[in-house]
Amino acid sequence: MSDELREVTAAEAIGLVASGARLIDVRERDEWTTFHAPEATLVPMSELAAHLDELPDDETLYIVCHSGGRSARVAAALAERGLDVVNVAGGMSAWRAAGGPTVVGAA
Repeated sequence: MSDELREVTAAEAIGLVASGARLIDVRERDEWTTFHAPEATLVPMSELAAHLDELPDDETLYIVCHSGGRSARVAAALAERGLDVVNVAGGMSAWRAAGGPTVVGAA
């Protein structure tokens, strides 16, 4: 596996998620309730270790946070564990700016 972290732009991620790709949001719960992608699965970075076994290892996971920093760290850690991961550059800020769908609330 390459040592270089794979990334996609928010616009690319929007299209991939619309086609069925798995989006994992690693922001904290208060950030999630402010707004999130409707297709995303919340796995806060602070709770990641407790949920590692819940992450599918048979598909590519697109990792997103607020601006791309935390998701890059999480993606790198998950890649070291052998998962197929891609960081969403610019995070949910870029997602929203690119016109990606968002919803408000805890659902």
